[in-house]
Amino acid sequence: MSLVWSLIASFLYVEIFIVLLLVLPVASPRRWQRFFKSRFLEMLSRQAHTYFYLLLFVLVLFLLEAIREMRKYSHTDPAEEHHLNVGMQHSMRLFRAQRNFYISGFAIFLSLVIRRLVSLITTQAQLLAQSEASMKQAQSATAAARSLLTQQKKEEEAGDKPKPSAPEDDEFNVGDLKNRITELENELARERKDKEAMKSQSESLNREYDRLTEEYSKLQKRITITSNDKSD
Repeated sequence: MSLVWSLIASFLYVEIFIVLLLVLPVASPRRWQRFFKSRFLEMLSRQAHTYFYLLLFVLVLFLLEAIREMRKYSHTDPAEEHHLNVGMQHSMRLFRAQRNFYISGFAIFLSLVIRRLVSLITTQAQLLAQSEASMKQAQSATAAARSLLTQQKKEEEAGDKPKPSAPEDDEFNVGDLKNRITELENELARERKDKEAMKSQSESLNREYDRLTEEYSKLQKRITITSNDKSD
């Protein structure tokens, strides 16, 4: 294996390790988001898109080169089949072309998988934070509504009568309390709807995460089968 293909194979092994870290329950989405927002990664993320597309371009070039070599050595010359050494060299070159094709193809695929996993984990962490904030707002609104209702019941049980000099003020206060309670109930209903929407989005993200995990397991099986074929 040449130096270039050794570097690409090493890059593929690093990608497999990164995918395992992201797929396995090593850390929570919040910790991953904190890691993604670290100073070092923020410095890299400024030009991450440029580096990513440049890397994909280089890998695609090597993939096309491997396909060209596969097509070149897939057709054998009948005159060379009688020579054992020439046939073995031809088969060895074809095997190297196929190996390079799988290495470059899997490297491109795992690059896209890693980028998608990072996006899904970041989105999931943001949704969890929004869901917790909405739950806290809903709980505070519910507590305020219950305190107002409890206060109103205590005043009714105490038998407080309106003052004859200003009966309109008490009616105005009771009306304000009812309006406030109505507003809090409406706000609580909106928060519940937002929570349900965030829950559905989180479920869809989990389904997408499971789908990527299944694809990765299939890919790992294919890599194992390919390595077994190479050993044979």
